[in-house]
Amino acid sequence: MKRQQKTAFFCQNCGYESPKWVGKCPGCGEWNRFAEEPVKSADSRLPPEFRFDGKPRPIDAVEADEKARVKTGIGEMDRVLGGGIVAGSAILVGGDPGIGKSTLLLQVMHRLASAGKKVLYVSGEESASQIRLRADRVGASSKSLYVLVEVSLENILTHIKEVAPDAIVIDSIQTVCSSMLTSAPGSVGQVREASERLIVLSKKTGIPVFLVGHVTKDGSIAGPKVLEHMVDTVLYFEGDSGHSYRIIRGIKNRFGPTNEIGVFEMRDRGLVEVSNPSEYFLTERPEGMAGSVVVAAIEGTRPILVEIQSLVASTSFGMPRRTAIGVDGNRLSLLVAVLDKIGGLHLGNHDIFLNVAGGVKLAEPAADLGVVAAVASSFLDRPISPKTVVFGEMGLTGEIRGINQMEIRVREAARMGFKRCVLPRTQLRGLDRAAPIELVRVGHLKDLLGEIF
Repeated sequence: MKRQQKTAFFCQNCGYESPKWVGKCPGCGEWNRFAEEPVKSADSRLPPEFRFDGKPRPIDAVEADEKARVKTGIGEMDRVLGGGIVAGSAILVGGDPGIGKSTLLLQVMHRLASAGKKVLYVSGEESASQIRLRADRVGASSKSLYVLVEVSLENILTHIKEVAPDAIVIDSIQTVCSSMLTSAPGSVGQVREASERLIVLSKKTGIPVFLVGHVTKDGSIAGPKVLEHMVDTVLYFEGDSGHSYRIIRGIKNRFGPTNEIGVFEMRDRGLVEVSNPSEYFLTERPEGMAGSVVVAAIEGTRPILVEIQSLVASTSFGMPRRTAIGVDGNRLSLLVAVLDKIGGLHLGNHDIFLNVAGGVKLAEPAADLGVVAAVASSFLDRPISPKTVVFGEMGLTGEIRGINQMEIRVREAARMGFKRCVLPRTQLRGLDRAAPIELVRVGHLKDLLGEIF
């Protein structure tokens, strides 16, 4: 008799394994995400050619050269990657459908191929003719750019060995399946198996691999969370179909800074990098309008100026609304309470709507002064000077606290032509000589309201 294959239940969100079905995942807390999948037996481990078989050696005997990074030819992409592509790195790229993941990676492969590299673009979602049409649109016509339409992992590995490329794109990892497992493509087992073997191949041969991942409704990369721990770099594509800009953000990077961003603009010829994001985000800013203020933020190592808009209106219901886009809604409620209690602005019967123009997401506390200034400006119906930029963190007692990289923010504001900068009252040497701009130091909420109005 043929022995029945052993199965287990896996969470389709985080990869947690359980011998029986459970409603709520103990690992990530999601409900109804467990599915039964076969478990690999002990003799179905990685083949010998996909094992490292390394030996211990002194760390000073290991060769490593930081200058050995490969430039993609796209400055914004190199910035997010930490200066270029590291040999043998596995890079996971996620984003909403149609946001431009395949277009950007095709452009990156074209730049590498134009520089004399042999690259392989593997697709399991589009035909070769569809990829050719996109390549004609973005101008990717290098003879060193090879295209493969395949979903079988074993066939992909065979073609990689035959072609011996210098870089590989797998679009997408959810479509790749291995014959060693009977589960459907895109399941936890298949994604883990395909990723594991591709990453081991990348580490052994030194070939960088780009893995494209689908994004679920809650904005996370579909498949097990363990995939994000396996790869070296995780990049998220952000943007809105209503805007032409695209932001690629580094969530994880073993070879460079995290939370770095690259800004692109979607055009008919593909994605074009934006070298001056501050000017791009402030292009359509209305001047002389109440409820608008410019904030100096830091994204990774780059300073950018963005506009925060607020609308405060009397509520028609018993419970006023607090709606925030681009900043944390809980942070908005906290700052509104400080304005009401400490600042003397009675906002308890007003709806408050806050938006970061352009769709940028601000997660750092340096945006607190911008949120407070925008809400107070709209409530008092007093516009803030268009040549004023603010930044700083606010506490629950109304005190304004210092933040990091203040000098860089001041220099960016002066470079963009701003004449006045409202910042925390922090003793920082050399800040007064950082740029030709008036520095207004404030230490409390009442000082802030008195300076900007």
